[in-house]
Amino acid sequence: MKHQRKMKQVGRYSVSLLARLGRYELAMLLCVAVLSGGVWGFIALADEVTEGDTQSIDESLLLALRNPADLSDPIGPGWVEEMGRDFTALGGVGVLVLITLGALGYLLLARHYRAALFTSIAVPGGILLSTVLKMGFDRPRPDLVPHEAMVYTASFPSGHSMMSAVTYLTLAALLTRVQPALRLKAYLLILAIVLTLLVGMSRVYLGVHWPTDVLAGWAAGASWAAMCWIVMRWMQRRGQVEREVNLLDTE
Repeated sequence: MKHQRKMKQVGRYSVSLLARLGRYELAMLLCVAVLSGGVWGFIALADEVTEGDTQSIDESLLLALRNPADLSDPIGPGWVEEMGRDFTALGGVGVLVLITLGALGYLLLARHYRAALFTSIAVPGGILLSTVLKMGFDRPRPDLVPHEAMVYTASFPSGHSMMSAVTYLTLAALLTRVQPALRLKAYLLILAIVLTLLVGMSRVYLGVHWPTDVLAGWAAGASWAAMCWIVMRWMQRRGQVEREVNLLDTE
């Protein structure tokens, strides 16, 4: 009987170990794909934008979101325009800093001190990269339509789009490492993706960015988030950051 119980325990452990390895390999492959695809996409977009090959489609998409009789009027009722301003605010520096501080507070209260330190470096680092890229390309803002929001920096890549991707996707990627339930991990990632998409689309709707600016911001931000996940995973395996929490640890 003892031998049978021991064999069952070994069997359950082997199954759980294989499940963990399978999830790890799948997650790693996805992150590597996002990182490489994002970098490739950003470089390709930057090359096309620099040569002016995207200007025609940029203008067509931007004008499609305006009333043909009055280019100062975005399509849709007034409440849609107001929602656009609300969504674009989710990518503002003040909101992103507040959300980052909230996530850091959670990690500190949960006693994930090293993860909190990593987060405090990863998010500001991505935002700094966004600023450097904007200064390097120095693309003018759209001048086809009136701007529905205040702007004071260059256009490529979209700072709001990239900073929201950097912040929301990076925080989601890091917070999933300390969440035990798969449904919580999925919820955090889906929420981060939705917020990032809403911010980027609102920038085009308000006429303050070309569509390719937003695409480039998404690509760069997603690449940064994937890189942060890979680095944190590597540090966790080395014991430099608190290891991932899973349901087996909470049973």
